[in-house]
Amino acid sequence: MNTVIVKNITLGEGKPKVCVPMIGRNIDLLKEEARILKYIDADLIEWRVDYFDDVNDIDKVEKALSEIRKDLKDIPLLFTFRNEREGGECSVSGGYYFKLYDYIMKTGEVDIIDIELFSKESEIRELIEKAHGAGVKVIVSNHDIYKTPPKDEIISRLCKMQEIGADLPKIAVMPKSSDDVLTLLEATNTMKQKCSTRPIITISMGNLGVISRLSGELFGSCMTFGSAKAASAPGQIEVKELKNILDLLHVK
Repeated sequence: MNTVIVKNITLGEGKPKVCVPMIGRNIDLLKEEARILKYIDADLIEWRVDYFDDVNDIDKVEKALSEIRKDLKDIPLLFTFRNEREGGECSVSGGYYFKLYDYIMKTGEVDIIDIELFSKESEIRELIEKAHGAGVKVIVSNHDIYKTPPKDEIISRLCKMQEIGADLPKIAVMPKSSDDVLTLLEATNTMKQKCSTRPIITISMGNLGVISRLSGELFGSCMTFGSAKAASAPGQIEVKELKNILDLLHVK
């Protein structure tokens, strides 16, 4: 399995890298978060722009991004718009979704973008090509906020993400039982051993799925998400505690 290098971190080797979300609703709150996060021991920061009240105004998104970067100059920044159907705070039209990503990549201020798998495939492929041309890595993701699909379906979706050009395929699912958590972990392990040509990210959400946020080094998930002020998804662990547990579980 190949690794993916973003700034000063290497995804796909060693302990899972810890990504912490920013969910401020306006520039002042985002600036406050950025000042806090620059002292947090996170490997990456994710700006969940769907939380931003002015997300429909690209100029205001760019201004907010510029303010964030003043405090977070050196840390890899992941730019994510999560639609409501996949657990996000709001939704936008498909046309605006791709326009926003296209514009933001050209600023040179983001290192990774997250594109949802169940968008129009031709537009995803075009955006991935543009991202790679701009030196931006791409997560292609799917968030099933209601259930855990069967193992073969999880693997099929991750393979599809690889096939269309994702640098980092990602799937997050909602468990209803411990069996569902095991399904996600087994799919992750099988993907790592038999199918994966690049690092993958897998998450079983909620309290039931917390083990999946901790055991990535063993089963094959290269990134996990922790919280600093507030969680952006159910089951996230505070970043310091998360780092300590990952150190404890590290395969030496």
